[in-house]
Amino acid sequence: MPVAVATDSTAYLPQGFADHHHVHVVPLHVNLDGSDRLDGVDLGPGELTAVMARRRPVSTSMATPAELAAAYRNALGNGADAVVAVHISGELSGTVEAARTAAAEVGSDVVHVVDSRSTAMGLGFAVLAAARAAASGADARTVAGMAGDVATRTRAVFCLETLEWLRRGGRIGGARALLGSALAIKPLLHVEDGRIVPLEKVRTTSRAAARLVDRAVEAAGDGPVAVAVHHLAAGERAEQIAEKLRSRLPHLRECHVSEVGAVVGAHLGPGALAVVVLPGGL
Repeated sequence: MPVAVATDSTAYLPQGFADHHHVHVVPLHVNLDGSDRLDGVDLGPGELTAVMARRRPVSTSMATPAELAAAYRNALGNGADAVVAVHISGELSGTVEAARTAAAEVGSDVVHVVDSRSTAMGLGFAVLAAARAAASGADARTVAGMAGDVATRTRAVFCLETLEWLRRGGRIGGARALLGSALAIKPLLHVEDGRIVPLEKVRTTSRAAARLVDRAVEAAGDGPVAVAVHHLAAGERAEQIAEKLRSRLPHLRECHVSEVGAVVGAHLGPGALAVVVLPGGL
């Protein structure tokens, strides 16, 4: 009974992984000056950064139930007996609710929806686990359980040049308390129970990057670990963080470095850096 895995474009999977493992990726939407674009299809981080540099309005929206249902039906039409759909946190996007609506339409007995309670590789690691379990022949319930377990273990911490883009996008949540001093700090935040909340405040970009590494090492623990380093328009600093993590984590199993796409980037802003940690690895 083959199981297909589906996700959305905010997973930012390693290059080529989706095609190799037949993961169905549904793009979310980005609106630039009234023009609707599909994340990762007709809008990437380069154009997004250029638009943000001009302070042009940017907004994002979820995948629709119709788009998600079409992806699930496509997977079933290509020979799958069931679909496990792992999506961005329901606290950050309406996509997971749209996925549940789509699953009810297609058949809740064949489409199983998992809320990753995260995004970027916080979601991506759960998708990787699901895809590997599906490839090994596991049934849909087991595949969904693997995705949920990995999602629960994953930790994500990030630092921003400014909170302005989170504020504009309405995703600031518990970090709202930092706004009054936002010009004087480089905030470190993390994802907690699906929400973005403050972690600590530092005064300089270099100190923020150093604390990002420290926090990631703390989250990793002493055993095997997988990590991902994300950035938006800060590739050199992301590589530096990855090198420091490789030197400080003796049991590192895998380390992915990638630029976030337009949907997540629109809320983090240029210069953002993030580390996603999966204690125990995959």
